[in-house]
Amino acid sequence: MNKDEAGGNWKQLKGKVKEKWGKLTDDDMTVVEGKRDQLVGKIQERYGYAKDQAEKEVSDWESQNNHRF
Repeated sequence: MNKDEAGGNWKQLKGKVKEKWGKLTDDDMTVVEGKRDQLVGKIQERYGYAKDQAEKEVSDWESQNNHRF
């Protein structure tokens, strides 16, 4: 997968991510820009989760959506 494909995938996934974690803002999504560790950090920040809880949610979401960051 090249950089353009990864960017296109992120644009498609961004909507699904925001459906799952509605407290994430558009600015958060710009910061995340497809980076898993950034997504976990923003979920922790917005929802007050411990890192392991945020990691588990992202892992579960990845499994359900057949996607890996």
